[in-house]
Amino acid sequence: MARDLTALFRISSVINSIRDSQLLQRELLQLIFEVVPADEGAVVLITDLEEEAFETCTWNRHTDSPSKISVPKELVHRAFWERAAIQIDADPSAGEQQNILCQPLVAVERTIGVLYLTSLPPAPPFGEDHLYFLDSASRIAAVTLENILALDSLRSENSKLKRQLNTATNLVGESRQIRQVSDFISRVAQSDSTVLIRGESGTGKEVIARSIHQSSPRSELPFIAINCAAIPETLLESELFGHEKGAYTGALGMRKGKLEAAEDGTLFLDEIGELAPPMQAKLLRVLQQREFERVGGTHSVAFKARVLAATNKNLELAIKSNEFRQDLYYRLNVVSISVPRCASTAKTFLCWPSTSRRSTRKKTSAPSKASPPKRAPCCSATAGQATSANSRTPSSTPSSSASPKRSSPKTFPPSSSSSSPQRLAGGKYHDVLNESKKEMILNALRDSKGSYPEAARTLGIHPKYLHRLARNLNLKSESPQ
Repeated sequence: MARDLTALFRISSVINSIRDSQLLQRELLQLIFEVVPADEGAVVLITDLEEEAFETCTWNRHTDSPSKISVPKELVHRAFWERAAIQIDADPSAGEQQNILCQPLVAVERTIGVLYLTSLPPAPPFGEDHLYFLDSASRIAAVTLENILALDSLRSENSKLKRQLNTATNLVGESRQIRQVSDFISRVAQSDSTVLIRGESGTGKEVIARSIHQSSPRSELPFIAINCAAIPETLLESELFGHEKGAYTGALGMRKGKLEAAEDGTLFLDEIGELAPPMQAKLLRVLQQREFERVGGTHSVAFKARVLAATNKNLELAIKSNEFRQDLYYRLNVVSISVPRCASTAKTFLCWPSTSRRSTRKKTSAPSKASPPKRAPCCSATAGQATSANSRTPSSTPSSSASPKRSSPKTFPPSSSSSSPQRLAGGKYHDVLNESKKEMILNALRDSKGSYPEAARTLGIHPKYLHRLARNLNLKSESPQ
């Protein structure tokens, strides 16, 4: 009894310190052999009973290594379904050439397999004490094996989902602009430089940010995205920095913010141009010092994540009007890219809600047979070009004099803007952008009969962000009733 208890204690200590399934099974067999006089043994895990898919780990006492052993499937099935040990003694006259002991591995939720031991005469049959010991050892091992198999399954599923996410964020296209964006991603992904992604709404700035993350050495680490325009200013500080218990009314416990949740991964700050001045100052300190304090806290927390930021706002003009800090701009604009609209126009159109497609068809006038309608350019010739990785100068806006690339009628929908093509082609970039925004918002509000929540759902944005856009574009007075 003392021998068996000592062996069970060793089995419990060893298998609970091992997280590799194959190694655990080999250690288990070797420890069992110290008590049970078996010549060969196997741990048989049933991965698929209907398909009779077994995973077998074997061990031989004499060679002290894995061996080829034939495990009868009928014994495995019988022990599995009956959840009872099967003992067969050697009897040459009856055709039994070896002693066999087959013990089911009964875990918490299910039976996961069997332990199969054999010995050859003149070794005596397995005794009752061997059967009791193997029953105890199998129950200890089965629970640990079940946990390891479940953990392996979760890891496999996690890797599969990450591969799917990586595939989903890859850019698809053969145009010059798409190739420029893909080349930019491949170049900046391997560095830790802060990247500022610029472009109008709907051009896929977050898609590019996710692609940079997935192509970087941090791909297995968290990607945390936060929309600076969608969260009220009073809640944004707690959302970014977290808070300590009792920091304010309702703070019942410590809560990690987005900066801390990002760990060593990537933090994506979308709509960074909408960040309020007080938060700009606090974010600047984080980027400079690489540390922060939770709301109500006194201890510094290290900030190790890479920062990617995106904006559809002209930050240079915002700096001149004192809406955006120049020092924060330089911290964010280490590497910059301007995303062309045509990089994601096809994807955007395919993902439009059906109501938006119907409203676009209604509001687009039928083309005249005598003079086919001209289309607005989808991007400028200089769009998609990135600044040098070491540059700290503001990225230039696309040239309005460059010859525009025109979209194919079979690929892109007709423009729903009421502005003439000549005016769009000759207008300034941000003026044209604001006019397009106004037209989209007014169309959505007309279709929703003035309901901002319904219009926001149609446009795929947060209602608070829609209100802010309407206010910034002076649309409150123009909104349909």
